[in-house]
Amino acid sequence: MRTTGYTTAEYGDVSVLVGARGGAYPYGNTLLVRGTAESLVVDPSLSLLEGAPPADLVLVSHAHEDHIAGLGSYDVPVHTHEGDLGALRSREALVAGIGLPPDEVDVVDKMMRDEFHVQGRPDAVGFEDGAVFDLGGRTVTVVHLPGHTAGHSGFLIEPDGFLFVGDIDLTSFGPYYGDIGSSLVDFEASMRRCREIDARWYGTSHQKGVIEGAEEFRRRLDGFAGVVARREAALLALLGEPRTVEEIVDHRLVYRPHVEGPHVRPVERRTAVQHLDVLMSGGLVAEVEQGRFRAT
Repeated sequence: MRTTGYTTAEYGDVSVLVGARGGAYPYGNTLLVRGTAESLVVDPSLSLLEGAPPADLVLVSHAHEDHIAGLGSYDVPVHTHEGDLGALRSREALVAGIGLPPDEVDVVDKMMRDEFHVQGRPDAVGFEDGAVFDLGGRTVTVVHLPGHTAGHSGFLIEPDGFLFVGDIDLTSFGPYYGDIGSSLVDFEASMRRCREIDARWYGTSHQKGVIEGAEEFRRRLDGFAGVVARREAALLALLGEPRTVEEIVDHRLVYRPHVEGPHVRPVERRTAVQHLDVLMSGGLVAEVEQGRFRAT
């Protein structure tokens, strides 16, 4: 059974609406930001199905189901980055972006509709990096942080000094770049960009909540980024002898062996291929015969 409801934590004048189970998936953490003229909500989660606070507009960090499950509570303008606009406007496009086997698409589409209440927002409007939303005495500036999705974005809230980093969420699972529109190279660049932004608070979408202080955030960000390096090291060790992509998928770089679902193999495959591309460009891996790769 899904649990609705949230708890509120205040950081300056930024309210974090902490989702059920600490914001762990399928829940998430939502922001409520008030100015003297307007207010906005960032990423209305599943926990906002009941008791959603009023707002004049909604910003969506990226078009994944756990970040838009509460969107039906808002009949106000909705904005997301141009790179995710299609998936926000159409549930069909959102599901297609996961890259599922054809026989699983209908099942996942039904889950999006029935469990996450995703209907699509054809009225959604796109923004670009650096766009500023002036709420009166408080601004929210878009910080484009692609990689997780093409349009994934953070938001810098001033004068509070609060940077929302979305699904650069610092969890032990590590960075996720397994969708069709994901990019390992972009994700790593986005983590470097986050590292360069000085803020008082850094808000994440999931379990880690809000981190206070740039030094502590950078320490945790380095640990999060280290998961990418561990996946790379595991792949290089596996490629001590020639392997196909499917053999790498069977080994798993992302999910533990007990995890099942229609998304697992497609995500593992796209993750493996991206790592192979990076390692081959660096001369650390070569294709030794058709479809078989080995560490050099």
